[in-house]
Amino acid sequence: MDFGFDNLDAAAFLQIWQHFDADDNGYIEGKELDDFFRHLMTKLGLGEKITEEKVQQLKTRFMSAYDDSADGRLQIQELANMILPEDENFLLIFRREALLDSSVEFMKIWRKYDADSSGYISALELKGFLQDLFHQHKKDLPSNKLEEYTDTMMNIFDKNKDGRLDLNDLARILALRENFLLQFNMDAKSQIERKQDFEKIFAHYDVSQTGALEGPEVDGFVKDMMELVRPNISGIELDQFRDMLLHHCDINRDGKIQKNELALCLGMKSRP
Repeated sequence: MDFGFDNLDAAAFLQIWQHFDADDNGYIEGKELDDFFRHLMTKLGLGEKITEEKVQQLKTRFMSAYDDSADGRLQIQELANMILPEDENFLLIFRREALLDSSVEFMKIWRKYDADSSGYISALELKGFLQDLFHQHKKDLPSNKLEEYTDTMMNIFDKNKDGRLDLNDLARILALRENFLLQFNMDAKSQIERKQDFEKIFAHYDVSQTGALEGPEVDGFVKDMMELVRPNISGIELDQFRDMLLHHCDINRDGKIQKNELALCLGMKSRP
């Protein structure tokens, strides 16, 4: 379907995104959303017939088709799916049947591409990440396009403009689901309910089902724990808290957190 954005490329798309995401919070929502659909009607040649009712009708129609997360606002991938031609829509490589389910899966990606363990994803590391994604999708990408897409991604997601991405930036790119731990309130429950919740929590992070958290499983648990207290954490802060957690909870010093060790740490059972 032609939305009136002829020959739109990644750079021009970025300008549209930054214009309508006026508060720079990563979403087009509220008045921003109305402004976007009013602009869309103008591009479609309906400038003289625009009414508030028609704007709302168009918004309802297109949001039902493109608001994949059904939250009443547009994420950048959703806008790209709406207005970018498929051969130029580099954000399609991030589209999933569902959001990224687990912080464990997220941390596997983070550890792989933070190749120098600096706590950040540099432009060079981001380029490697994009190159691998396109390869997985069996897409051949000329080097100039890879450079263009890397620069565009940096411009979109590097919020403090320091030339690198932190944990929160990558989480926005990969559309990570809401923090798993938010659904639990251990203090407000009986001992039996707390133990049941603990079982659910441990099973969620024990992706390998070994009975111990290790590697990215510890990382994912630490990330979600920290974000209960402070939403924005850096990779360096995560590493510091991870070391602290292992120091206090890894009783047998095997580099893992056994189920009984985590239970002791969280006060789910008394120490012998």
